[in-house]
Parts: sequence; C-alpha cells; structure tokens
Amino acid sequence: CKQRVAELKDEQLYSQGHERPEGDFCPICTLPIPLPMDDHSIFNTCCSKQICDGCNMAAKKRGLLDCPFCRTRYPDNYADTLAMIQARVSKKDPEAIFHLGVKFVHGQLGLQKDTRKAVELWKEAAELGSIDALYNLGVAYEYGHCVHQDRAKAAEFYEKSAMQGCVDARCNLGSYEGQEGNPDRAVRHS
Repeated sequence: CKQRVAELKDEQLYSQGHERPEGDFCPICTLPIPLPMDDHSIFNTCCSKQICDGCNMAAKKRGLLDCPFCRTRYPDNYADTLAMIQARVSKKDPEAIFHLGVKFVHGQLGLQKDTRKAVELWKEAAELGSIDALYNLGVAYEYGHCVHQDRAKAAEFYEKSAMQGCVDARCNLGSYEGQEGNPDRAVRHS
C-alpha cells in the first residue's frame, strides 16, 4: 500500500510542471521570458507584472515612460515604490507579497534586512499561489535561513514548485536525487 502511494506521488511529480507557468510569459507580447528571468525582464511594482526587456525597450523607444502594461507612472523614489508594493500586498497579490519578501531579504527600498519577515511573507504568498515563494521557501529550508535547516522540508517546497513549472526547483530536485545516488530519478527531472 505504501509502495503504491509512493508510485502515485512519483507519477504526479514527474508528469506535472514540464511547461512554464503563465507568470513566465510577458503579458504584452506573450512570449516566454528567457531564463534566468531576472536578467531578461523587469518587475513592475504598480501591477506586479514581469515585462520582458524587449517590450520594456520598445515602450521606451516610443516615448512611453510609464509602465508598459498598466500605464501607471513609475514611482520617483523608494517611498513611493514601497507604497505601491504595499498597496498590492494589502489586496493579497501573491506576487507583490513575494516581491516584498525579496526586498526584506536584501534590505532594499529603505527596509532593514529581515529574513524572518521575508520567510513569513513567502509563506503567505505561497498559500496564495506564488510559485516563486514556494521555491524561495525551499531555498530557506535547504540552507537554514531564519528557519530550522530541513532538507526534507526543502524538498517538499521544491516538489510543489516544480509541479507548477518552476525550472530551478526541478533542477534542485534532480541534484538531490543525484546526491542520494539515484541517477535514474535525477535524469527524470531534466
């Protein structure tokens, strides 16, 4: 019985998440944003949309100095940027909550570095459906960033994220399997 449960879990893990999630596509041109996404796109705090560099450049070339997606004026300073993010957070936007957590980790926008707060925000964002938050929680548990280091819990978060299309989570799961001497299982994650 336990073996069958494990087989079903593996079947689910290996059969889901092989297509990139909706958030990996530019909402303007609808093309997939190249990986690593942070190097090829911009996150707009006004609408919590990730816009590809091509659409961002095209908008600037046309003289549009506002957000190319929602046409909101870009904030002039950190306080305004933080206020925009917090407005989205108050509306329970999972991507804004995740993004605010990232700002706490790096101490950006005038915020003090607070990894504990970031982990709390990521947990909330994950409950609301943020794939990136699931992945970052996996990283936090893998390395023990303000949580008790727990590789099994990290793997759980990576699995949830990978089944929703997170490429980095799937890569980490493959590495785990390789380190545990399971090359056949590791290859199935690629």
